[in-house]
Amino acid sequence: MPVRAVVFDAYGTLFDVTAAVRRHDAAVGPRAAELSALWRQRHLEYSWTLTLMGRYQPFWELAEQALDTALGLTGVDRALKPRLLAAYRTLDAYPEVAGMLARLRAGGLATAILSNGTPDMLADALAASGLADRFDHVLSVDAVRLYKPRPEVYALATAALGAAGEEIAFVSSNRWDIAGAAAFGFRPVWVNRSGAPAEYDGLDPVATLSGLDALPDLLLG
Repeated sequence: MPVRAVVFDAYGTLFDVTAAVRRHDAAVGPRAAELSALWRQRHLEYSWTLTLMGRYQPFWELAEQALDTALGLTGVDRALKPRLLAAYRTLDAYPEVAGMLARLRAGGLATAILSNGTPDMLADALAASGLADRFDHVLSVDAVRLYKPRPEVYALATAALGAAGEEIAFVSSNRWDIAGAAAFGFRPVWVNRSGAPAEYDGLDPVATLSGLDALPDLLLG
């Protein structure tokens, strides 16, 4: 069955989650990379833990809580918190994203975002990156108050696009997200920028790319 649509994870896939701390490297100091990694790790952990408990808090609230934890663990000046949170609202898109999306849409494929981010977070990121008009749908887990990799989240995409799972290429840089997409029935494409090892045997991507620039060639031929 041919691919009719491409659904993207947002944070870490389209938008560089390291950009928020990197913009303030000089002020953060020598533990900047550690702070960035801990912030991301705790942010995701909180989303999974709440979902397992049957509870929900918006992703923006979890971003603030995760940053508090990361600042405490690294000893970085807490006075930087407002600046770091502001930077997270306007993360940089990876440089190949705009051209890649243009090629997919010119090739007749629908495009969508399916993200843990809240609608207002996604709107801010898309506006800042100039990508607001590049997607047919921007879908947030807020609609079901659950986080990925719950299948109810992935079902938002099939409903919005009116397509079966096997007609949708799901693109993420997060291997756990790829596993969830595979379990749901999407055609998952893993963007493995860091050369991370394979995980989640049996819930594999149909392809692994080092960046998004190769995605149109993969899907359009």
